[in-house]
Amino acid sequence: MVYSTVAILALLVHIIINFDILFRRNAKDSVQSHKFYRWFLYGAMAFYIADSLWGIIYEAKNLYAIYIDTFIYFMIMAVTVFLWTRYVNRYLNETNVFTKVFSIFGCLYLLFDATSLVINFFIPVRFYFDAEVNYHACITRHISLGIQILMFFLTAVYVFIYAARTEGKAQRRHRAVGAFGITMTFFVIAQTQYPLLPLYAIGYLLGTCLLHTFVLEDEKDDYRRELEAHISREELQQIELSTTRKMAYTDALTGIKNKRAFTEDEQLIEISLSSKQKTDFGIAIFDLNGLKIINDTKGHEAGDTYIKNSCHIICEYFRHSPVYRIGGDEFVAFLEGEDFANREAILADFNKQMEENIGTNDVVISCGIDIFQLDSEDSFFKLFERADRKMYERKRKLKESGN
Repeated sequence: MVYSTVAILALLVHIIINFDILFRRNAKDSVQSHKFYRWFLYGAMAFYIADSLWGIIYEAKNLYAIYIDTFIYFMIMAVTVFLWTRYVNRYLNETNVFTKVFSIFGCLYLLFDATSLVINFFIPVRFYFDAEVNYHACITRHISLGIQILMFFLTAVYVFIYAARTEGKAQRRHRAVGAFGITMTFFVIAQTQYPLLPLYAIGYLLGTCLLHTFVLEDEKDDYRRELEAHISREELQQIELSTTRKMAYTDALTGIKNKRAFTEDEQLIEISLSSKQKTDFGIAIFDLNGLKIINDTKGHEAGDTYIKNSCHIICEYFRHSPVYRIGGDEFVAFLEGEDFANREAILADFNKQMEENIGTNDVVISCGIDIFQLDSEDSFFKLFERADRKMYERKRKLKESGN
């Protein structure tokens, strides 16, 4: 009963300190790392429940019930470890060989655990209970714990190395994430030596308390101080009133203006052009090369990253122009002021960069630019068509050169 008592206590503390994340949604939910952390906390909560039931059923010596709970217990453990590795990758928001390999390794580990548990129904490769309903661990149980030790330890080492490149509160948060990995490494090692003690649950409890205190609470304090320093009560109310309009005219993926904003601004521009109130005006149209191939071969998450990286490049080169995303892979910029005056030089630099990107398998964007003709019966529609034709001509040339 002591075993179950520890697990139940861990479950209650877990729910109390993480109540907001587990049961309330907020603005931070859009951050990928917060989503993965919430799912990790759900996994830990499920683990505590299975762990507390295990102790009760084990003492009752109910063979069928204890077998089913042990199966569920190990499966939840594997999923939770997998979710932890995903959270660390998302939290660091860094893509390199280690994070890619580690993501693949996490998936293989989950597959290994699930496979061994299914095989265990027929051949005791993970665990078994003898005639007196005493628990016995098998070879794949030890292999699984060994893999977990390696995964927790490697994530901890990697996060500590990453933390060395940061400073201040960010460094403290990263060290807390690394400390979780070290804590779990220690308790999983201890669990291998004492399989009938709730050491795994204790490790999770201590680790999540570390994260709650030094990561989540720290982020909340920073957020609160930022609001107090920069936003008065009246300004905050104004932000809340304008939120709906901003969302309606903002592209959710890239954060720039969307098709609705483009349509309204187009009408205003048309009026200014027809009345000759605006004369120095041009349009740049962009199309992303190879997006469909990326979506088909690497998935839509990689496609979304490609779109966001492309948007960043466009906004960097045409930094004085409003940029709109008007389709899945199509962007438009209205050229005025400095960008209009320097359009030829900007386009030349932009095209040069795209040609270099072909050789490095980086983002490649086709661009066409045209300007309003003052001495003709020009219109926004005609101007758009001319820029669009130039964009497709550029796209054709890029394909001929390798993209």
